[in-house]
Amino acid sequence: MKTNRRIILAFLLLLAAALPVLAQPPRPGSAELPITRIVLFTSGVGYFQREGSVDGSARIDLQFPTNNINDLLKSLVLQDTGGGQISTINYDNRDPIEKTLKSFAIDLTSNPSLGDLLDQVRGERVEVIREGQTTPLTGVIVGVQKQKQQVGKDQVVETEQLNLLANNGLQNVALSQVQRIRFLKTELEQEFRKALDVLASAHDKQKKTVSLNFVGNGKRAVRVGYVIESPIWKTSYRLSLTKEGKQDKAFLQGWAIVENATDEDWHQVSLGLISGRPISFQMDLYEPLYVPRPMVEPELFASLRPQTYSGNLDERQVRRDRAGSQFSSATPPAAPGFALGRKAPEAEQVREATKKAGASVDALNLRQGVASAAVATELGEYFQYQLEQPVSLPRQKSALLPIVNSPVEAAKVSIYNEGVLAKYPLLGLRFKNTTGLHLMQGPLTIFENSSYAGDARITDLQPNETRLVSYAIDLGTEVAPEQKDQRDDLVAVKIYKGVLQITNKQRLTKLYTVKNRSDHARTVLIEHPYRPDWHLVKPDKAAERTRDAYRFEVKVDPGQTAKEEVVEEHTRMSQVILTNSPDDTIRVYLRANVTSPKVKAALEEALSRKAKLAETQHEIQQEEKALQVIEKDQARMRDNMARVPPTSEAYKRYLQKFDTQETEIEKGRERITELQSRAEEERKAYESFLQNLTVE
Repeated sequence: MKTNRRIILAFLLLLAAALPVLAQPPRPGSAELPITRIVLFTSGVGYFQREGSVDGSARIDLQFPTNNINDLLKSLVLQDTGGGQISTINYDNRDPIEKTLKSFAIDLTSNPSLGDLLDQVRGERVEVIREGQTTPLTGVIVGVQKQKQQVGKDQVVETEQLNLLANNGLQNVALSQVQRIRFLKTELEQEFRKALDVLASAHDKQKKTVSLNFVGNGKRAVRVGYVIESPIWKTSYRLSLTKEGKQDKAFLQGWAIVENATDEDWHQVSLGLISGRPISFQMDLYEPLYVPRPMVEPELFASLRPQTYSGNLDERQVRRDRAGSQFSSATPPAAPGFALGRKAPEAEQVREATKKAGASVDALNLRQGVASAAVATELGEYFQYQLEQPVSLPRQKSALLPIVNSPVEAAKVSIYNEGVLAKYPLLGLRFKNTTGLHLMQGPLTIFENSSYAGDARITDLQPNETRLVSYAIDLGTEVAPEQKDQRDDLVAVKIYKGVLQITNKQRLTKLYTVKNRSDHARTVLIEHPYRPDWHLVKPDKAAERTRDAYRFEVKVDPGQTAKEEVVEEHTRMSQVILTNSPDDTIRVYLRANVTSPKVKAALEEALSRKAKLAETQHEIQQEEKALQVIEKDQARMRDNMARVPPTSEAYKRYLQKFDTQETEIEKGRERITELQSRAEEERKAYESFLQNLTVE
């Protein structure tokens, strides 16, 4: 067994030394493309740009994590600036390694032995050098057979014998005596080398190789750009508050937190940070997709068997491996630190630097060196922070980079919201972004008179936008909210097509009592819930109004108390259908002071007509009850008449009374018919009256 392993190793080494690099395309020149520019976005992607030069026709190999290949295929752009062309972009297939290996002439899937390898290429010509001989033996492989050979008294080993058809006939060569074997067919050597390359590339399952092929003459510059998944860059701020006379002075410092989660060092790269959120998505372009197809037989065979019109089409479920990893670690920033008092660059200078920094991206002409053309459009607005100095950041490291250093406007206030803290307001700032820059959301650490005062959080701020931030509890100020009685007044009554339309006005009053127990004057901003269907009555206007709250400004001197009364009104509409509502309900609105005389007269008329119809309906009910009494008495008499002789006096009385009641029944039914006709007329007249009744 050891001898066989040595033979296999020697065989592979011989092939590696003897075979040319046939699996690769011609490489007249090679080059490297280092990363020169990076633009990070807050949507989880980053734009990476590589630049370098090539000489003649060259191939550049880049390696990417498997989970980035889809983004790469979606966004990769290349430029050959010296008149060259981009021929092809090759990348490792994602098919299973077993499937790829089986596509070659020599199958290395199952880790075959030397005998198994030679048995796969039966009929091919090879050159064999045996131990102790210098003259090679050339022949055609007939096959490999296994024989048992006795070693010692009790041990039997299995050996492999190579059968060759040489010029002088069939020969048997023990593989244990073979030192070298070489394929004489060039195509077979190429296939074997390709299979070995695929097997070697499969050892790193986390990365794939992308080959960029440039075709041209002479030395020229090339550029490659792509968008791949990247950790979002974050911001962290510090705000220093100082007192100068009666005014508060504030200075803002902002730092960007950048993470190099790649496996490549960033060396002197131009770094841009975008505070916009472009739309970005993933699409599986890397996974090979196979569509089930029907089996169509040649015409010759189709005519020899019964014709069929359906088959078993198995759908293949594509497996997606989107496993990825993100790395982050903290390291002291390599860039020089910024002191809190350092003067910030002017906004115009920042904008000019941003404009210059974006020039390298804009200069990437997709039409140069590429056959197809594309049109790019800009979606949305964003703001870019461009680092003035190139940035170096080792792989899997993070850094803090200064991006804001400017005085800002900030005024101290106390912010009260009953839903946040019922008793005390929060110390805060009315912060205005006067930096001329877009400030991305992030934590804000407040320092007051060189001492830590608290932490706050700011959301995205446009230039010159004002926002409140809070950083501590104001224990020197207390607020007591008090809910007054709720009023619900009837303000209007009108009739529209028989429907009583009622308007009520609700009024809510809330009193805020503010007590300042500190030695400093306080400006308290009271946040009161905003409801779109309620109207502010008192005060006439709030100092501010947000999406969810009013803000009322109350100034309180030291040791004093102030009150703020908030009155809101809400108009509520309701309806009462006159035909279905009780008379008592209608009389409530009839007696109301806000009801106009015309409406009252209409309601009285409606009640009168309704009462008249109700009276007629009552008469009908009385007549029907009288008939029911007579019919019940007749049933009793019929029962008695069946029990007495027809010649008896009792029978004669029953018969006479029965005749009298029949007359009453006929008159009652006529009366009911007359009353029903009258009730129908009164009902129609009442409904017509209401249908045309509209009074305000």
